[in-house]
Amino acid sequence: MQLGGLPVEEDVSTGVWISSARRRGTPGTLASILPAVFEAYARVLHPAVRYDDADDVEVSWAEVAAHNGTVAHPLMQWGALTLGPVDSQPPVWDDGPSEGHLPVAVAERMSEVLGRHTGTPGECLLGRWDGFGYDLTSPDVPPRLLLRGGHDVVLVRGTVADAVRNLAPEPHEQSANLWWPADQAWCVVTDIDLTSTYVGGSSECIAALLGTPGLEVVPAAPEDPLTG
Repeated sequence: MQLGGLPVEEDVSTGVWISSARRRGTPGTLASILPAVFEAYARVLHPAVRYDDADDVEVSWAEVAAHNGTVAHPLMQWGALTLGPVDSQPPVWDDGPSEGHLPVAVAERMSEVLGRHTGTPGECLLGRWDGFGYDLTSPDVPPRLLLRGGHDVVLVRGTVADAVRNLAPEPHEQSANLWWPADQAWCVVTDIDLTSTYVGGSSECIAALLGTPGLEVVPAAPEDPLTG
């Protein structure tokens, strides 16, 4: 079986270090979804979108905050920036940040950085939440990596660059919700309920993400409350 053209990994024990760490984390904090074993952490904000004819233009959270007179900060929530639940704010943005899905362009920029901060860029595990269903007809086959809160994932094997792949059958679109290299140098989580992606890694790795053009990234910590 394959997802997104990648072979399913039957030996889910390779991810037990993540599931065990998540169980130890305080509920509602970053440590409950990302192992608190790394030197540093970052929160990558999924951009909003503005439609410009046939093009989709990325809009940063900072731009939306400036438009609304609100304050952008590391623990900011999308609804607070927009002063309430709104579907769009033309001409600034027409569609909000994707929830539970890492946009392809953002995944590509991240993977280019993360690939330089692992000794095994050609060996990566990627997980998709099994709750999406799609092509999973059995609750037991293939085996799932069991994660706290019912966020179990089916794993596939690929490379760091494969983080851009769509792991759902067309016409659906779904990024990996969890990915890490074989040497466990870092870990990435795009939680199904959040409009941000979190990364744990070395100080050098996180500093590189924070300085990458085209990414809106803020520092994070294991004790941080999870924010939309």
